[in-house]
Amino acid sequence: MATKLFVGNLSFNTTEGDILDLFKQAGNVTSCELILDKFSNKSRGFAFVTMASPEEANAAVTRFNGQELDGRKMTVNEARPREERPRGGGGGGGFGGGRGGGGGGRRDFDRGGRR
Repeated sequence: MATKLFVGNLSFNTTEGDILDLFKQAGNVTSCELILDKFSNKSRGFAFVTMASPEEANAAVTRFNGQELDGRKMTVNEARPREERPRGGGGGGGFGGGRGGGGGGRRDFDRGGRR
């Protein structure tokens, strides 16, 4: 059964090919995905690597966690399941169509304190 690994603290210059080549040294890599920012299309500094077996995944964690790649010490561990988050919508709030308001206060202050 395949095991997915989280690979963090990557240099923004590290490519998917660099990660794939490195992790192949620990065993059979079934997939490698460098996570990119959807607006700039640049690396977000982490990736997911799926190893073919739990034994190969453990070997990769032992071998590469804390190892330097492109001047940064990688964090490598088994990936946790993705947390469910509410989709879309929300935000904003705003005013619910109430009366404009504001102002008010004591009338005697509106005229300089005189009645």
